[in-house]
Amino acid sequence: MSARAEPAALARRNWEIAKLAAFLRRDALVAWSYRTSLLSEWVMLALQAGMFYFVGRIVDPSKLPAYGGSRASYMEFAAVGIALGAFLQLSIGRVANGIRSEQMMGTLESLMMTPTAAATVQVGTVVYDLLYIPLRTTIFLATVGIAFGLRFEPSGFLPAALVLLAFIPFAWGLGVASAAAVATFKRGEGVAGIVVAALTLVSGAYIPLSVFPGWIADATRYNPIALAVTGMRGPLLAGGWTGVPHALALLAPMSAITLATGITLFKLALRREHRRGTLGLY
Repeated sequence: MSARAEPAALARRNWEIAKLAAFLRRDALVAWSYRTSLLSEWVMLALQAGMFYFVGRIVDPSKLPAYGGSRASYMEFAAVGIALGAFLQLSIGRVANGIRSEQMMGTLESLMMTPTAAATVQVGTVVYDLLYIPLRTTIFLATVGIAFGLRFEPSGFLPAALVLLAFIPFAWGLGVASAAAVATFKRGEGVAGIVVAALTLVSGAYIPLSVFPGWIADATRYNPIALAVTGMRGPLLAGGWTGVPHALALLAPMSAITLATGITLFKLALRREHRRGTLGLY
C-alpha cells in the first residue's frame, strides 16, 4: 500500500512544482506587458539615490561609522538601506497585491477551487519576485557604486548575498501575512506597511544608530531589518565576512518564524473565507 502511495505523492509534488513555472511565466509576461511600470521602478530608485547623495553632503561625517579602518561616506552608508528598503516594499506589496488582483479579477475563488495546494499559490505569487528582486538589488548596488564612486569591496558581495537570502523569508512572511489581511479585510495591506516603516526607521538603514537614544540602539539587536542592513553593509564596505555569522545566526530563525506565522495566518484566512463563502468578494 505504502509502495503505491509513494509514487503518487511524488507525482503530486512534481505536479505542484510544475505549476510554479506557470506562475513564473504569467508574472513575467505581465511585468513585461507593463514596461512603463517596470521602468518607473528603476527611475524612482535612481531619483532616491540622487536625493540621498545630496542629503549626504549636509551630514556630519563624524556621526558615520567606520568600516575596514576608514569612515564610510553617507552615500556608502545609505546605499544598502535604499536597496533593502526597496526590496522590502516590493516583496511585501507584490504578495498582497497578487492576492488583491486575483480578488478584483474574480479569479481567486476559481484558483483556490482547483486541485492546487495553498502553499503552491503562496509560492507562485512570489516566485517571479524571488528571482527578480535579488537580481534587481545586486544590479542597483553595482550601478550606484560605479555612478557615485562608492567603495564597495568585491569580496563582500557573496556574504552580503547570503544575508539577503536569509532575509527573504522574513519579507515573504510579512507579505503573506499582509495577503491574509487582504483576503479577510479586502484592504488590509497597510498593516504590514506600518510595521515595516517602524522597523526601518530604527534599523540604521538611513540614520546612524549613534544619533538615537541608547535604548533604541540596544533594541535594534533584535530588529530583523537592522540585522540585514548591518549584515550586508559590513562585508560590502569592509570586505570578507564582517558581521555575517552573527547576522545569519539571529536572522535565520527570525525569518523562519515570520514565514511560518504568515503561512499560518494565510491558511486561517482562506479557511475563514471558504466557510463564510466570501472568498471571491472584494
